[in-house]
Amino acid sequence: MDLKHIRTFAAVAREGNLTRAAEHLHLTQPALSLQLKNFQESLDLTLFARTAQGLAPNADGRALLPSAQRILDALDDFQRAIGALRDTVQGELRIGTILDPEFLRLGATLQYLVEHYPKIRPTLRHGMSGSVGRQVRAGELDVGFFLGPAGSQGGPGLDALPLASFAYYVVAPKGWGAQVAGRGWAEIAALPWIWTPPDSVHHRLLADKFDALGIAPNAVAEVDQEASMLDLVRSGVGLSLVRDSIALRESQANGLLLIKGLSIQAELSFITQAPRRADPLVAAAFAAVKAAFG
Repeated sequence: MDLKHIRTFAAVAREGNLTRAAEHLHLTQPALSLQLKNFQESLDLTLFARTAQGLAPNADGRALLPSAQRILDALDDFQRAIGALRDTVQGELRIGTILDPEFLRLGATLQYLVEHYPKIRPTLRHGMSGSVGRQVRAGELDVGFFLGPAGSQGGPGLDALPLASFAYYVVAPKGWGAQVAGRGWAEIAALPWIWTPPDSVHHRLLADKFDALGIAPNAVAEVDQEASMLDLVRSGVGLSLVRDSIALRESQANGLLLIKGLSIQAELSFITQAPRRADPLVAAAFAAVKAAFG
């Protein structure tokens, strides 16, 4: 059952005339007639009798009209409540961001907030996902983007909205084919690795993998930015873990090697403290992210 059909039924019953009802609903008369026909067929009922003036509800139509009007009144109340919420939600919204804005669809998220909640002032704080998770849990950020192993959802005490799943690939410098060919996780641990701080998703994903094997990787350098990490791999310093889209781009542009069979699934999510999920400010942020990610 379509709400537009209920609106059509109520308008025709009120106006008693197809032409006036069509004008009221800003429809052509043929379009309105088709909607009314479809509505009656879907109910398997005839709701109107023809009169000299046009149409009048018959007994079935009169019986259904009060219920239809209650539905439409409730919808109007709901829309007014949404409008009031948008008008009254205001304040600073502290958002933790990670990685690059394009990957987070940050532009589309902020555009939605500006258009639908003009009284909210977003404040962005960039960091590593581990740090963002800690700050959200501590209340230092209202919401944030979080990266972790597939299904991790940010950890206890948090409410998470999953946004995207993807893979991280192990990449090696150009010319390392003989060193990495056919090797598994246990064998490549002894090769030089570009390591990252504990708050980095790279660190958490790799630490989980190597800890499960009881192996300590050969970390020869540590960096806290993805650009620096990639530069060291390009320079031949060691291996690293790279997001799938970037790994493929680097493979084509700079000859970096994607080691076959060595990848880890990860998930991007949007998080907040679980008790704050219904907070209007937080709800507005989640609505914006949902809209951005479709």
